[in-house]
Amino acid sequence: TQGVRIDAAHDQVLVDGQPVQCASQKVYVLLHKPIGYVSTAFDPQGRPTVLELLPPNLQALRVYPVGRLDIDTSGLLILTNDGDFALHMTHPRYSMEKHYHVLVKGYPMPQTLDMLRQGVMISEDDGKKHRTSPALVQIMHRAAGENCWLMLTIHEGRKRQVRRMMAAVGHTVVRLVRAGIGPIGIGDLPVGGWRMLSESEVKMLIEGTRV
Repeated sequence: TQGVRIDAAHDQVLVDGQPVQCASQKVYVLLHKPIGYVSTAFDPQGRPTVLELLPPNLQALRVYPVGRLDIDTSGLLILTNDGDFALHMTHPRYSMEKHYHVLVKGYPMPQTLDMLRQGVMISEDDGKKHRTSPALVQIMHRAAGENCWLMLTIHEGRKRQVRRMMAAVGHTVVRLVRAGIGPIGIGDLPVGGWRMLSESEVKMLIEGTRV
């Protein structure tokens, strides 16, 4: 069939009754990622992706995750179609605090928390050792059984870093939730839910990550 030329300034395109915005429009989405979803736009293994949690009109704007969360980790994930914003948020030159709620087996001793605050040695996939940067950590409360919830803040974002940090000090992670990135928190957004970031929140993220 012959194509139809669209004037983005005057025409509105609907897909299944939903308006599709111009692909050049920059959007910023905050998503509460559930466990079991991968943080990619496409998964060759056929696992569900975080994009499937968004409506078709948002998917049509070609948004993609900024950074990643492991499939077995839930919590705050930002998606955008703004390449400059994504590069800024993930560039090593910038410091990005990531806040986690961590359910661990056992009750960490004060000296264990001090080890995390000073940095611990972890092993990466290639076998190389890495000493983590000092973390902010405190006990939130005891959980059922012998488990305990911690609040942990790190600046780095190495693969499975929080789980490896806790293993290095002798505690297995039972559940891991990213509660916030920089000045932005997950709030009361339900698991699987999403909302648009405001202009002021986007500005806070950009300005808040500058060294």
